[in-house]
Formats: sequence, structure tokens, C-alpha cells
Amino acid sequence: MNRKEINEKIEQYGRGFDLLIATLIDIPAEARSTRPEPNEWSVHEIILHIADSEAMSAIRARKLIAEPGSTLMGYEESNWADALNYKDQNAEDALEIIKFARQSTYNLLKRQPDEVFTHSVIHPEYPDKPYTFEKWLNIYAQHIPDHIEQINATYQTWKDKSQ
Repeated sequence: MNRKEINEKIEQYGRGFDLLIATLIDIPAEARSTRPEPNEWSVHEIILHIADSEAMSAIRARKLIAEPGSTLMGYEESNWADALNYKDQNAEDALEIIKFARQSTYNLLKRQPDEVFTHSVIHPEYPDKPYTFEKWLNIYAQHIPDHIEQINATYQTWKDKSQ
């Protein structure tokens, strides 16, 4: 990726929280706790997952900047959802985590020199190749938009069942 492409990805990453809020504004409270299927997450649980993922991604970005070559901590998101009882956690608190983790990381990324974006670390889910900053940026620039699609599908299922 050249610097122009990196900057475009950083800007996409920076818009994630606002896109999430714009999506959630139209979803009534009663629709947020309904799971489309027993083994699928509700909108509420998706928000909690995004918060944990944003906290993890903020640390990963900092490891990529400050400790290239180091090893990242992996995590199993479905285990976190169950063990941390996502359904009983506060979604507003989670939104604050998302907002500030994303905002602080976005501001950090904008100030990095080109050479930082050549850094890589070891990721337990990708043991055969380095986990590059480019890979991190591609994953997390798209993470919230991907979950917005999931939120919209979950909300649509709720609307269909409510009619």
C-alpha cells in the first residue's frame, strides 16, 4: 500500500464510529435485544463485541507501532461473549469504549511516519506469515461496516417477525 492508500484506509477507519451511530439511531430499544437465531448475536451483543474488538485493535495497533516483531494476544470472540455475559452489559458504556478507542487510534495513525506501516507482528491466528500493519488496517477499517451489515440484517429479522 502506498501512502495515499494508507491515508484512505485511515480515513475509512476514522468514519467507523459515526457510521455505527447513524445505523443505531433508527433501531428501537426493543429490537436491540432480540437474537435472530438462538446461536446468533443480538444488536446489543454486537455492540459489546465491537467494543471488545476495538479495545483489542487499539492495543494491536500500538504493538505494531512500538513493538514490531512481538506476539499479539489472540482471543475467541464467542467465548468472550458468553463468559463476559454480553447480554447483561451496558451498551452505552460499550459505545463510549468504541468511540474513544477508535478516536484515539485514528489520531495516532494519522501521525505515524511511512516506515511504521511496514511493521509486522506475530498473530496466533496467522502463524505461517507475519501480521502486517496493512492487514491490521484492512481488517479494522472494514470491521464496523461489516458489523453494520450484521446489525441491519438482525434488525430486519426483528421487523419481519414483529409484523
